[in-house]
Amino acid sequence: MVGETRVSSPLLEARGLVLAFGGVRAADGIDLDVNEGEILAIIGPNGAGKTTFLNMVTGYLRPQAGSIRFRGREITGLTPRRIVRLGIARSFQIPQLFTEHTVLENLALQLAAREGFWAPFAPLLSRARSERALALLERFGLGELASVRADALDEGARKLVDVAMATALAPRLLLMDEPTSGVAASEKHAIMDRLVSALRREGVTAVFVEHDMEVVARHADRVAVWSNGKILAQGPPATVLADPAVHREVLGVEVAPC
Repeated sequence: MVGETRVSSPLLEARGLVLAFGGVRAADGIDLDVNEGEILAIIGPNGAGKTTFLNMVTGYLRPQAGSIRFRGREITGLTPRRIVRLGIARSFQIPQLFTEHTVLENLALQLAAREGFWAPFAPLLSRARSERALALLERFGLGELASVRADALDEGARKLVDVAMATALAPRLLLMDEPTSGVAASEKHAIMDRLVSALRREGVTAVFVEHDMEVVARHADRVAVWSNGKILAQGPPATVLADPAVHREVLGVEVAPC
């Protein structure tokens, strides 16, 4: 129809996710949409189920009830490898680097994995692969570290390389578990500035788990608050982080009424 407005579907849709470990419900009816192009932060106290949600989306855990759809396709219960190939990548709280290799080689290994083939005796750093790896490193401000071994990097650089490696898989959606964990307080915003800028330039939608509320307020488009396996609140950072219930649950402090 002329003049009709078409509403696009969310990139990721989670509906009614339930997962219990013994008597503890790590997911207790989780409903969440992730929209194309946004940066979504997930916050909440330890044990609230934040990482469990990432693990269900990426296939490391299977929900006991509910469904997960990515780009309209059901992905519940698929293996992590299948999910990566569909366009969802993951970075971990502890960077997963090949420490005996250089930064450039780490990126090249991920590119080879995305291509689906690499013979052990074939050159890893082919011209095309090297150029693509260097371009990605430049996006993350890591070009000058290309020849440095991964085990010689500081924690901030390790985090950036880890996310760059995940981005080398050409995901539509990237899930990051505490990307500033272990990074010096004085460097957190600089690291996130570079991460978010690079992801936006690559056209990657992102979800990140975070405990630093200043990082969330500055870098997230939207915030979802986890509490005892449920979503307590979600919305713009300024609104959610001013909610007394969020302060009580996440920060453990009471906010006096105005």
